[in-house]
Amino acid sequence: MSKSNNQLNIPEARDAMNKFKMEAASEVGVNLKQGYNGDLTSREAGSVGGQMVKKMIEAYERGLQ
Repeated sequence: MSKSNNQLNIPEARDAMNKFKMEAASEVGVNLKQGYNGDLTSREAGSVGGQMVKKMIEAYERGLQ
């Protein structure tokens, strides 16, 4: 049985993902702080994740042109 591991092990990738997450949160009006954010509502967390996916799709589509 393998254990799932979603941790980013490359410091540069982790830093870039954190910056991306903070930008997405800012765009949807969610106040993230460094470190633990377990006090977010499901709606807030979902809106941040949704914004991140939206931005990734837009970047991919720009790359196709």
